[in-house]
Amino acid sequence: MNQTRFSIFFSMVLMISSAMAEEAVYTPLFSDTAVGRYDPVAYFTEGHPVKGSKRFPLEYKGATWYFASEEHRQMFQANPGKYAPQYGGYCAWAVAHDTTARGDPLQWTLHEGKLYLNYDAAIRKDWEQDKAHWIREADRFWPTLSR
Repeated sequence: MNQTRFSIFFSMVLMISSAMAEEAVYTPLFSDTAVGRYDPVAYFTEGHPVKGSKRFPLEYKGATWYFASEEHRQMFQANPGKYAPQYGGYCAWAVAHDTTARGDPLQWTLHEGKLYLNYDAAIRKDWEQDKAHWIREADRFWPTLSR
């Protein structure tokens, strides 16, 4: 990532981030919807993002999650830790840099059985070059960033 893009990204993040801890699950302003209303189970079963249906909602960690089917809703309910994105759906790369930014459900990675979201395609590209390093860093910072 070039220095200018990096600087712009962090300037934006700092403007929208606060010194206080973030909610456990990323939801947009004025919404309680997790993962942009995408079905988190589908990343694992279908191998790509699938929009959830308002017919299959589930409340978890203060957010509403949507699923493409009742089967997926039940799978998530039985084991949310397996299917929920890491770091509450915040951008994993940002968390690795001790801050938060929204995670884009279309910029995702499955790594060692876990779902990670990133801010945009450029960030995802940087993330994918050294996932293990970024995960170690994000795991270190996440406990102080989340409530």
